[in-house]
Amino acid sequence: MQTHRSLIRNTVRQFTADPRDGRLPALLLALTVVTGLVDAVSILELGRVFVANMTGNIVFIGFAVASAPGFSLTASLIALAGFLAGAGAGGPLTRRLGSSRTRLLAITAGTELVLVGTATIVVAAVAIPLPSGARDAVAGLLALAMGVQNTTARSLAVPDLTTTVLTMTLTGIASDVRAGATPTIFRRLLSVAAMLAGAAIGALLVIHSETALTLAIAVGLLLMVGAMALQARTVAPEAAAAKTPAH
Repeated sequence: MQTHRSLIRNTVRQFTADPRDGRLPALLLALTVVTGLVDAVSILELGRVFVANMTGNIVFIGFAVASAPGFSLTASLIALAGFLAGAGAGGPLTRRLGSSRTRLLAITAGTELVLVGTATIVVAAVAIPLPSGARDAVAGLLALAMGVQNTTARSLAVPDLTTTVLTMTLTGIASDVRAGATPTIFRRLLSVAAMLAGAAIGALLVIHSETALTLAIAVGLLLMVGAMALQARTVAPEAAAAKTPAH
């Protein structure tokens, strides 16, 4: 029992008081929930389009090119273009603020807040189902936000917390499961659980015609992440590496 309690304490410490990353893991976990919420809206309401997971979106573009029913080529292409534009815009931001990781995350969350907030207003102002023009605009706005988020998560390089893609996380869980319960395994499982929770909550709300509320919850999480990032302090990557003893 004591071992399990110690393991839980160590896992919580990994997310809230990590020696290198401070509370960044917890904040990136919140962004993972945002990803689940946003993709629930995009897939269920915007014509089967991914705005966060471009692997899935490329597959959907292939389906649309083959004229498979229910897939929007226009929305998927707009999402791809928006994601690339967001990722491209995030590049200079990460280079400029790379030494201040919490400030980088705060500005990223603020940027996402504006984009997702605008998408929320569009969805709230237009009748469901969305007409094609509004649908494509919302897909583009959400994809822009996810592109910026992806670039920042990549720059922060917090292990097992990419916020959008779980393939390698699941691979790590399966390949390391024989090592037993460890804080690393728990971190990966929590990342999967965060995405699952966001997607499930988002799907339930969208199915019950509350699409705008789904995005509003994402906006609230982004506001929280931005505010907490401004208050947080972490060690810069270079300093953390210098303090880490060689093994």
